[in-house]
Amino acid sequence: MGFLLGQEVVVRYRGFLLLEQTNKGWLVRPERSPMRLLPFRTPSCSLADVKTLLDWRLSEDSTEINAA
Repeated sequence: MGFLLGQEVVVRYRGFLLLEQTNKGWLVRPERSPMRLLPFRTPSCSLADVKTLLDWRLSEDSTEINAA
């Protein structure tokens, strides 16, 4: 177990947890199952950018479901 030098940022958004990483990137994971989208990491970016990326991925997921 390590020591935390700063505060961890955790944001709930549209059923997902957005966890800020030490490199200023983000880990995006569902709050609970079933998973509509697999967990993923982002490069260093702002919280607004992560939310935009998540919205885009969710819209792509719903488009694929409608096409099937």
